[in-house]
Amino acid sequence: MRLALLGVRGSTPAPGPEFVRYGGHTSCVAVLPGDSGVPSLVLDGGTGLRGLGPLLRGAPFRGSIMLTHLHWDHMQGLPFCPSLDVPDSRVDLYLPSPRPLETLTGVMSPPYFPITPDGLGGAWRFLPSASGVIEGFTVTVAAIPHKGGTTHGIRVERDGVSIAYLPDHSPQVACAAAEELASGVDLLLHDGQFLPGEQALADAYGHATVADATAFAARCGARRLVLTHHAPGRTDDVLDVLAKEVEVARQGDVLTP
Repeated sequence: MRLALLGVRGSTPAPGPEFVRYGGHTSCVAVLPGDSGVPSLVLDGGTGLRGLGPLLRGAPFRGSIMLTHLHWDHMQGLPFCPSLDVPDSRVDLYLPSPRPLETLTGVMSPPYFPITPDGLGGAWRFLPSASGVIEGFTVTVAAIPHKGGTTHGIRVERDGVSIAYLPDHSPQVACAAAEELASGVDLLLHDGQFLPGEQALADAYGHATVADATAFAARCGARRLVLTHHAPGRTDDVLDVLAKEVEVARQGDVLTP
């Protein structure tokens, strides 16, 4: 199992020359089944989802997309990925909502957007997020602390390898479910939006500082921590400095747990 990082930015895309090396697209991770093969499981649908096409080698996407939550930076790419919006695509979209289609339609319909979800090409199903075997991966989802609506963390396991994906998380708020998701994982891809001196901002927005994330990873026994969901104003030069202390996600990288 490998993780292709298609978007590692948080809150809003960050265009411009100061954001070239680490990337400006928002949250999206494609899970690759092995050394070869195309992805059939995608975590989050931020603007980075537009980069899915090359991984599919020109084929339409046929698989599942799991959204951690419905903030714009985690779903804005859904109607803009050519590999999804084609007649031959097959997409199971999992949302943290008991009424997924109704919930998505509330934010994707006129006057906010020109089409509703049923206007997307291909065969789409809108499903409530749940744990189980999805696209050949053992997936566990659980609600975790983050402001602004239900937010899920996701654990993915296959062939004895485990990863946890918690891009929006307040680890300073005690949560046994979050710790179980990350317990002993080979790789933890975790929210690191704020610097240690920005604790008040992290608390206010329901995110983590680098120190929060590092302490959480140690507490859970994660073997490897990679920080993601970089603040939109966090430039390449600042991330270069941070990368000397902790591993930092970079758009375009492929991680092997």
